[in-house]
Amino acid sequence: MGIMDIIKLEIEGLAIIRPKVFYDDRGYFFESWNKEICEKNGIVGDFLQDNQSLSMKGILRGLHLQNPPYEQGKLVRVIKGSVIDVAVDIRKDSPTYGEHISVHLTEDNKKIFWIPPGFAHGFIALEDNTIFSYKCTNIYNKESEVTLK
Repeated sequence: MGIMDIIKLEIEGLAIIRPKVFYDDRGYFFESWNKEICEKNGIVGDFLQDNQSLSMKGILRGLHLQNPPYEQGKLVRVIKGSVIDVAVDIRKDSPTYGEHISVHLTEDNKKIFWIPPGFAHGFIALEDNTIFSYKCTNIYNKESEVTLK
């Protein structure tokens, strides 16, 4: 394993980043984003906004998306706790339109989920005090946000 492994998923564009975690008596260290490695593997993101949320067990956030020209790619991970994270393909010209992928993200597995523009996204917190982090390729725009129910 290099500094990070990139695992492409069944739906084109979605990927899991598994960082190599370096542990020692002080704790641990890992790279949560490496532009050069990610771009070589098709994960391209010029991140303009970072977000963080705190959720209690059972809280469902999403499914959210932003309409063009404010659509967002998201690089998401759990800092504390755990979630089931879901991305739904809403690209009308995609052969996997309407299909979804779910990923278990935890503070222990340290997986990072890449969700490019063209997907609805949401998660459910599996533990109290779950801290969730998002890197977004576009700024939040309230007028373009859609919540699927």
